[in-house]
Amino acid sequence: MSKKTNGQPIFLYLAWLAAVIATLGSLYFSEIREFIPCELCWVQRIFMYPLSIILGIATFLNDRSIIKYALPLSIIGGLVSIFHYMEQKVPGFASIKPCVGGVPCSAEYINWLGFITIPFLALLAFTLTTIFLFIARKK
Repeated sequence: MSKKTNGQPIFLYLAWLAAVIATLGSLYFSEIREFIPCELCWVQRIFMYPLSIILGIATFLNDRSIIKYALPLSIIGGLVSIFHYMEQKVPGFASIKPCVGGVPCSAEYINWLGFITIPFLALLAFTLTTIFLFIARKK
């Protein structure tokens, strides 16, 4: 750990770890469990998958300058997750933007403890990634 980072590399690593776990989780649900992703799941993947790569490279190189590029991906992905979760859990909300084809975005492949769904897990990952990146960017 170098002097100029003051212990922050662990938070960059934790952000990368959250993104990797989320990426592997989404691949598990689609490739092992054979859950077909809906439109909003694909959008969330578009924001999460690059984070796994760019944060991994940044962690390896201890390059915190990538944070300004990773934060927008994480924040926007989190907003999509909130919208998706609301489609599943708020009555009448799904009619605002119904999925036009394939699996409906309001479908719940999993529903652990009555509130943990795939969009909730994505929201958790995006939130953790965002928090860790905000902490890592402080000098």
